[in-house]
Amino acid sequence: MKIVTQVKLMPDAAQASALERTLGTVNDAANWVSEVAFEHGVPREYELRKHTYAELKARGLGAQAAQHVIKKVRDSYTTLKANIRAGNLGTEGSERRRRAESKPVTFRPEAAQPYDDRCLSWQYDQRTVSIWTVDGRVKNIRFVCSADALTMLQAHRQGESDLIERDGVFYLVATCDVPEAQQYEPDGFIGVDLGIENIATTSTGYLAAGRGLNRYRKRQLALRAKLQKKRTNSAERRLKARARKEARHVANQNHIISKTIVTEAERTGRGLSLEELKGIRNRVRLRKPQRVALHSWAFAQLGDFIVYKAKRAGVPLVFVDPAYTSQTCAECGHVDKRNRVDQELFICRGCGVVAHADRNASHNIATRGGSVWNAGRESRVPATP
Repeated sequence: MKIVTQVKLMPDAAQASALERTLGTVNDAANWVSEVAFEHGVPREYELRKHTYAELKARGLGAQAAQHVIKKVRDSYTTLKANIRAGNLGTEGSERRRRAESKPVTFRPEAAQPYDDRCLSWQYDQRTVSIWTVDGRVKNIRFVCSADALTMLQAHRQGESDLIERDGVFYLVATCDVPEAQQYEPDGFIGVDLGIENIATTSTGYLAAGRGLNRYRKRQLALRAKLQKKRTNSAERRLKARARKEARHVANQNHIISKTIVTEAERTGRGLSLEELKGIRNRVRLRKPQRVALHSWAFAQLGDFIVYKAKRAGVPLVFVDPAYTSQTCAECGHVDKRNRVDQELFICRGCGVVAHADRNASHNIATRGGSVWNAGRESRVPATP
């Protein structure tokens, strides 16, 4: 299981200057490679290397840095193609998709640059790194991180690390390959219903209300509108800073919610059942005032957090079809659109049971999770003699 760990670099003035020049140089080179790739119809990486490697070396890039630049460009076109195929840039002929396909991919001067162990080495005891730059190898660059992050790096760091810059501050984002825990046999499943009014509701009674987070987002939306009207450079800087602050706040809330859910499942020896919500933004049609709430909903991030925490804890996890879970009675199985009276109230037209709407849906998700788990297990029926 891949987990990323971020550390903050603390370079002195000379080291920071070398890192800044390095990012600017490699990203300028990446823009040139991207233009070459676009002119040649985005060939395979090996073919692209034949067109660009010698020029990159002439620009002062080391052998490994040149290889990483070429690979970074090729991967960016692979991502672009995947987004087009998935419909993330609109339908064929749409202006956004046409704009993306009509020009080369570009890289910002501070865009991330990957490093492998040939260009980057870690000294964990001294909390320093040695890294390749356009000015040569720069050693003894200090880094800071939490004790847990340092332990994670020492035990599980593998593969590449990315050097990035944000507002003049440099970071290294390292990939850690953490082994998954052995899954246990679940004693039932906890259903998790994800929503906007209630971020997560479980069949065991846990409810993460979204009232506070929605209020926070509305306040940020109003502040963004004020700043966007100013159209000044300082307003642009404030907008970027606020966007990152909001993303950190939402991620922190999702970490808290996901940890609570996984801990409860681990403590009770049960598995987790989640809704398969991929593509929901393309399926759902809403009025304009509701679209901001839907597109601000970080359900994918929350789902990813639950998945990786469950894998680390050995908690079994399944995904189920979310269709009609909010219209089906968890007691008698009666399905009726009118069962869902409003956002919170569920009244079954068949048996008359009254329940919280999201909690009723979570029980349906838990039931479906057990069915999916049993359907996927190997048969224990003895073979016919």
